[in-house]
Amino acid sequence: MAPSYDYIIVGGGTAGLTVAARLTEDPSISVLVLEAGDNHRDDPLVNTPGLMAGTYGNPRYDWGFRSVPQKELNNRIIAQPRGKGLGGSSAINFLMLVYPSRKSLDSWEELGNEGWGFDSMAPYLHKFATVHDPPQAARHAVGLSYNDASVGSEGPVSVSYSEGYGTNNTAWMESFNKFGLEVSNDFRAGSALGAFQQPATIDPATKTRSYALTAYYSHEVASRKNLTVITNTVVKKLLFDTSGVEPVAQGVITVPSSGSGPETVIHGSEVILAAGSLMSPQILELSGIGGRSLLKSHGIPVIVDNPSVGENLQDHPIACQSFEVNPNTPSSDVLRDPTILQALMQHYTTSNGSGPLGQSNISVAFMPPTDASGVMPAQRRKDLFDSNAEHSKSDDSKILRAILESGDEATAEYLLFPGQVNTVHSDPNSMADYLIPARPENYLTIMTLLNHPFSRGSVHIKSSNIHDLPVWDPNFGSNPLDMELSARHIQFVETLVKSEPFSALLKTDGARIPNLRGDNIEDAKEIVRQSQVSDFHPAGSCGMRPKEDGGVVDSELRVYGVKGVRVVDASIFPLEPAGNIQSLVYAVAEKAADLIKEGRTKIYEERAECSNIKERRERLNIQERGECINIDEKVERLNIKLSIVV
Repeated sequence: MAPSYDYIIVGGGTAGLTVAARLTEDPSISVLVLEAGDNHRDDPLVNTPGLMAGTYGNPRYDWGFRSVPQKELNNRIIAQPRGKGLGGSSAINFLMLVYPSRKSLDSWEELGNEGWGFDSMAPYLHKFATVHDPPQAARHAVGLSYNDASVGSEGPVSVSYSEGYGTNNTAWMESFNKFGLEVSNDFRAGSALGAFQQPATIDPATKTRSYALTAYYSHEVASRKNLTVITNTVVKKLLFDTSGVEPVAQGVITVPSSGSGPETVIHGSEVILAAGSLMSPQILELSGIGGRSLLKSHGIPVIVDNPSVGENLQDHPIACQSFEVNPNTPSSDVLRDPTILQALMQHYTTSNGSGPLGQSNISVAFMPPTDASGVMPAQRRKDLFDSNAEHSKSDDSKILRAILESGDEATAEYLLFPGQVNTVHSDPNSMADYLIPARPENYLTIMTLLNHPFSRGSVHIKSSNIHDLPVWDPNFGSNPLDMELSARHIQFVETLVKSEPFSALLKTDGARIPNLRGDNIEDAKEIVRQSQVSDFHPAGSCGMRPKEDGGVVDSELRVYGVKGVRVVDASIFPLEPAGNIQSLVYAVAEKAADLIKEGRTKIYEERAECSNIKERRERLNIQERGECINIDEKVERLNIKLSIVV
């Protein structure tokens, strides 16, 4: 039996450490963080931006999820890295910081989540980070005509621009500009269409990864006496008192991550799940919160029957096309040569992080619906959605159609990756199989990420054993609209790579991965089938929406049907937002911390009110007793008088 805490946070990842740091700003609050992985604070594979690929498939850093075969993607299995260790997936991601659009978040409010629209979330999207001024070299290379830092913030996550943007990035910007697609505003304002340079979560002073551990579990935070962090420990299930009308959380049962060792019971006033979109549902189901038939099939007593747990799963599917480059075009594929990699590592460690290993040079573009001719005009967009009307009848789909058909929201995010990406694997071991150069040529890759997928997947337990990873089925392409939109964006990629100056980077008639051209719609669809994978942004599996509409948590992130349990990670997203979700996970966690604090304040106020009521009652009781004593005395005196008279 371990000590009791005010709050037990399950998962020391991006959201968990953020909430823990904010709650323990109040020294009267005790917080316990339980993390299944290790503390990688001094690990160069995590801290060096250019070495993140070394973490994929390594069980020290990566849970290594693999999907069930995807029917619409030629029955391929998809690899999904999930961060294991303090900092979670912020410790192994590609450091990209892209912000959600206004329409992305306003749609959350439209689904019944008051206080979660863009204007309400904007302060939190700025609160978590400090954005550093771009160096002049970056402004020159990628045309940064605005200053992110002008918004102003002093958040713990360092955000910066690289000094290493080069000819590839410049050609990217100029080619999109020729289509009239240049972003000249601060894209955090909620609207962006065209090519732009997003910053990265890199500390510009040290050229190291800035992530949840370094930002929200700094040495100062770690020294707080009211914060306890335990690593290499998994939560087997939550504990509930079921004697009342509604089950009340009492704490958790933990076991060592190794799979051997004793169980430990830890009590807490509230349990906060921050285990991520693939594992928070697992813990709920193992604790008896989920679909009745599923739980009974695994011998788990049902606490709350809610079949929405683990459903509504969304992810950004991303199709990858690699193009062989000319000899003078920079490509990260040269790192296949161990001599070059060793030299760059030596340079990085001896020169305060300078060189490509301390940088993130991926450029992006937000694009409305497109095809081979460019941006679709309004009538063509309408015709596309009309022809697929039977696939957009749900409430979610109606909202997405309205957003995307408007033409001022990005259907896709294009990414310019500096080397080859070989996703044409039918059964990959891990994400590393996609990224480690296997072809002898040098490449650049254009990735097409579908911002607002219509398809819905699921994640559910496959046994009652916490050490068995749940079954992940992203169900990519299950809604045909996703294929139609993705394929047309692939067609635009073909137009882009023929356009100057980007075309000058590529070898004429060079090799491709996949070995197809997506000029016509059928070939474009086949490219999607062969190359689409997850961009590791799973969300929505514990959706925030009214319970009758398939919700798992309410707008204060409290799990329906029980007291004392909240979820604070990306699994609460009711709809997948535009762009990479790192910024929004931090923002949700920041807001969650405020909601929890406000809830605590309300409890104190209610207790104070109850105390005042009790005091008033006590005073009335005393007064009543006093009046009774006076009456008794009067009666006694009257009795004496009567006895004298008699």
